[in-house]
Amino acid sequence: MSETGQCLCGAIKYRIDNSPQMAGVCHCKNCQRQAGSAFSTLAGVPTTEFHLIQGELKLYTDTETESGNAVQRFFCGNCGSPIYSAVPGFEGMVFLKTGTMDDTSGFEPQFHAWGDTKQNWVAITDGAPVAARNPG
Repeated sequence: MSETGQCLCGAIKYRIDNSPQMAGVCHCKNCQRQAGSAFSTLAGVPTTEFHLIQGELKLYTDTETESGNAVQRFFCGNCGSPIYSAVPGFEGMVFLKTGTMDDTSGFEPQFHAWGDTKQNWVAITDGAPVAARNPG
């Protein structure tokens, strides 16, 4: 079943062919900064199933990561909404920022990454495993 999403201003719109293959939460400091929040919620989708149907994404290559691996962060150049990240070690996958999806009712985290840098006030109670670093 295909799903859709967009940025805050509507300049970027996308479609994915099927429901995401994985769902998780990243607590790394860079995702906190990029999201402007305590963590980033992610939906893993094969790149072949992600289709940009409107707009043009901007790219920021994040090289100052704790893992030392460059993360490609794609976003709307107009409103700044993060759309997805491409992460080394997960070639062929993009990780959508779930807040941009039109329907998030099915989102249930299967994992938490970088739990060692989560905000102290965040309590993880969903039962999903927590990796101290990157589980990949």
